[in-house]
This record gives sequence, C-alpha cells and structure tokens, in this order.
Amino acid sequence: MIFTTTTDTQFDSQFQVLLQRAKMDISNVTSIVGDIIAQIKRDKNKALKEHIAKFDHWTPLSDEELKIPVELMEIAYNNIDEKLKDALHLSYERIKSYHEKQKPQSWFDTEENGTILGQKVTPVESAGLYIPGGKAAYPSSLLMNVIPAQVAGVKNIIVCTPTPNNEPNELLLAACHLCGVTEVFKVGGASAIAAMAYATQTIPKVDVITGPGNIFVATAKKMVFGEVNIDMIAGPSEIGILADESANANHLAIDMLSQAEHDEMASAILITPSQKLADEVRLELENWLVKLPRQEIARKSIQERGAIIVSKDMQEAIKLMNEIAPEHLEVCTDNPFELLPFIKNAGAIFLGHNTPEAIGDYIAGPNHTLPTGGTAKFYSPLGVENFMKKTSIISFSKKAIQEVGEACALIAHTEGLNAHEQSVRVRLV
Repeated sequence: MIFTTTTDTQFDSQFQVLLQRAKMDISNVTSIVGDIIAQIKRDKNKALKEHIAKFDHWTPLSDEELKIPVELMEIAYNNIDEKLKDALHLSYERIKSYHEKQKPQSWFDTEENGTILGQKVTPVESAGLYIPGGKAAYPSSLLMNVIPAQVAGVKNIIVCTPTPNNEPNELLLAACHLCGVTEVFKVGGASAIAAMAYATQTIPKVDVITGPGNIFVATAKKMVFGEVNIDMIAGPSEIGILADESANANHLAIDMLSQAEHDEMASAILITPSQKLADEVRLELENWLVKLPRQEIARKSIQERGAIIVSKDMQEAIKLMNEIAPEHLEVCTDNPFELLPFIKNAGAIFLGHNTPEAIGDYIAGPNHTLPTGGTAKFYSPLGVENFMKKTSIISFSKKAIQEVGEACALIAHTEGLNAHEQSVRVRLV
C-alpha cells in the first residue's frame, strides 16, 4: 500500500503508479479473443456450444438449450425472500425514476425565412446486455443495464450471461423476471459479445452492447466496436475519497474496502490534508480486513493498489484527485457542496458523511456502470443516451436557400467540389 505525503521525495513516482492503476495489457488475450470472434462468425451456434463446453463445463445438446425458459425466471422470482423482493422493487423504481429524467427529447427550430432545423432522437432497435454469471452474478448490474434501455424505448433487449455447469444464478433470473426480460441466453465471455455483434442461429445481432466483464469481455467489446456500438471499456472497480478531519476513520476504511473486496485489481485511494485521519484510517483498515469474508481479495487489493496520501491542503487534494479521475469519488467533509465546483473528473460523486459509495451501487438511482481507470476525464456513466441515436433535421424554403446558398456554393467551389457547388446553384436561379 502506498502511504505517503505530497512532500515526500518519492511522491511523484508513486503518484504515476496510481495513474497507471487500471492499464490492461490486452496484447496477451487479443489473439485468443480474435480467434473466438472468428469462430463465432464462421460456425455460429456450433462454436457457441464448443466454447460453453470448454469454459462453462457443460455441453448444450440443442440450440434451444442456449436460452433460459421464461418460466424458470418466474419461478426464481417467486422463490426469493419477500424482503429481498421488496428491496429489488425499490431499487428498480428509484433507478427508473432517475433515468426517466435523462431522456433526451427531439426538438425543432423555425427561422423567419422558413428554415427548419432540428434533432430527432430515436431509440436503437435492439440492445445486448452482458451480465456476469455464476458465483459473480449481480442482479444490480442487470437493473442498471436493462432500465435505461427500457426508458429509452428499445424494443428488443437480450441478455447474455454465463452459466457454469449449466446452473443459472437464481437471483439473476429473478431480476430478469422483475425487469420483464424474456430473451436470456446461457452464453458468456468473448463468445457472448461476438454472438451479439454478428448473430448466430439463436442469438440475434444487436445495435448496442453494454455491461461489465473481465479482460476477455472488455477486449471483445473493443474489437467489435464499429460493427455495433458499446458503452465503454471498463476496468477494475475503484474508489477515491477526499476527506478532512471531520470524517470518521472507521467509515472511510470500510468504504475503501467496499471496492477492494470486488477483486485484487480494484483500487482504493484516500487523499486528505489530515495526517491524524490518515493514520487512523490505516489502522481501521486492518481492523476491518480481519472481519471480511473476502479478506484475501480485499487485502491483496489494498496492499498492491491501495493508497493513502496526505496533502498540503484540500485544494491540492482535489487537484490530485482530478488527475486520478476515479470511478467513484466520496467527498467526506462537513460542507461537501462547497468543493463540488472544483471537482472536474469522476464517474459518480458521493457528497457528505452519510453517502457511502455502496448506496449508489444498489438503490440511490444513478447508474453504477461508470468509467474507470481515469477515463472519467472523457467518458460518462451508462445512461439512456447510450441506447438512443440522434438524427439532424434540415428543411430549407426557397427564400432560405436564396439567402445563404451563394455562401454555401462559394465554400464548395473553394474546396474543389463542383457537384456540391452546382447542386446549390441550380436552386438559386
């Protein structure tokens, strides 16, 4: 774990390590993923079945076995605990309400000369959602991907999820039923991404692919981008925390570990101007680690990718955090909204002592599919717009083209595009 101050002579080199925290070396898997994609394009369902046998350790005997029956989803939903069912419904409603406020609208603007300009906003026809399966199944990820697609108005939504040993995750099936998803396929990894991008006899081609996954999934999404749209190339989970002496060290420690327990590649970074708080959090981390069921994973994450940095003041802390551009950013001060104008780069910002990152993962409402590894400098969270496309609308009257046509023709002439020029000039006579 990096435990340092910004005045330390080694700080600059240590900080550069943090900035490189999520760099994935996809060169080692690119050829493997490329072969998988080629096989799916060539052999379709036959290749899918071979990959399922190899990676998920069961062999579908028919094409029909690739799809999960709707009845099983309903049974799974009916079997879950009533309190959990209520919690999932609350989560669904809060996520839906938030995303409904995001939905962009078509617009038109009419000028006095009869020109009409505008933008038509339309949902894509189909979306493919990749949801990790097996022991790592997260119903929250399903909700976060399905709901914005539904709010956007996508007609055809399919889900691909791996089912090791042909054992679908019951909680994930229950979430599918809750969301009204009926097209769920027992396919995972790069194979699922390729199937949704190029289609097989069973899995249809989609327009957009979203959802989290490992390095093979991320690489596949990168390689099929252009054939379909994708949400982002997401890396390991991460949390950044800005805190001052008003923060509770015990709370900050468990907040850091809430990301560290995801996997060994996750990162948790605290920056504070308080040396006392930094020392206390360091102790609390160990107190919490020994209590965690996923201690081994969390400990490796904290040791190899965790950091506590003591800054000169809060403005320096914010400057450093803007460089890190974390997926999740907690601002644990008494007056966090005063700092908000200075925060430029973060996937999601959690303001105040009573707003842990975990509340955003499940029930707050905003999407938890967020840019990682510093890409919050230019990427946004998954949202309704990921499932919509915008089309420009242009309509000129005779009077309008007479007013601006000569300027248009001149620019076309200057660029040496005569047909462009003449297609305007013939309308000016």
